[in-house]
Amino acid sequence: MTLRLYDGNIGNILMERNYSGPYFFNDGDLQECITQLYPPYGNGFYHEISFANVHISFGNISLSNRLELYLESDFDSVEMHFTLKGKSKAISGNFQKTVEFDSYQHNIIYAHHMEGRMEFEGPEMYLFEINLAPEFFKKFLPEHSGLFELFRNSIERQNSALIQTEHNRITQEMYHILNDIIHCNRKGTFKRIYLEAKVSELLLLQLEQFFDNGILPSSLQKKDIEKMYAVRDYIMNNLAIDNSLNDLAHLVGTNEFTLKKGFKELFGTTVFGFWNDLKMEQAKRMLLDSDLNISEISDSIGYKNPRHFSSAFKRKFNILPSKIRNR
Repeated sequence: MTLRLYDGNIGNILMERNYSGPYFFNDGDLQECITQLYPPYGNGFYHEISFANVHISFGNISLSNRLELYLESDFDSVEMHFTLKGKSKAISGNFQKTVEFDSYQHNIIYAHHMEGRMEFEGPEMYLFEINLAPEFFKKFLPEHSGLFELFRNSIERQNSALIQTEHNRITQEMYHILNDIIHCNRKGTFKRIYLEAKVSELLLLQLEQFFDNGILPSSLQKKDIEKMYAVRDYIMNNLAIDNSLNDLAHLVGTNEFTLKKGFKELFGTTVFGFWNDLKMEQAKRMLLDSDLNISEISDSIGYKNPRHFSSAFKRKFNILPSKIRNR
């Protein structure tokens, strides 16, 4: 089973993967590959992880111009697709219409011997994809649901299709799992077990959202949605910096009212609730994975008083940080 990517302008092969061995093998091993991308195609990386029935890939690429690639594959795959940033477009005879993704969207795609053109628009592309063997994926599909039965039939008839014609928004729960997969530091068999669990959890969230017919209604305009995500991204990258709601609103060119309302609507929590949850999760990882003491961890996530940090940690996890290393 082979996947080839060609330069859209001059036809050079940019990437060729032969998956006859590592793609859908069944011996429980795990293989990884990180490809660095350089100009003129962009600056960034593409990370692949393969084990039985599962191929995970994610990449962050800065583009100065639109990137056009041609692809061809000789295998079938069900793809859990997440566009974290940027815009992409797939033009192929496999599908009845052009498949376009914008930032913060996800869907599930069945592709049979995919062949066609891919277009990517930046300035930053951040994609996350999980490809599953079709027979493996079908085991997870609920019975007696019209939507899922249509998709199952498409797979069995080898007709490329999307599980739902309209894409859904990536939820905050999904973002947490994607982040866990991207930053997983386990090795070997333990990493495979961990990733298998995370892939199943992520697929569950996707299927539940589709089952609820979940094109999430929103009163926000597209420009305001982008501002909410910009605040979310800023918080994730600046956990220890103390900002007021007004500071954050001005940072993205909106006001406090729109920020409070829009953030709660999109992410199901308040700005500071989200911020605190991230801080506590980060602190928990540091307690488990580093040798830093509680004062150092408290300071690194923006708490000036370790006792205030310990109280907040206990409210979140019902255990003191001093006890978590002793369990």
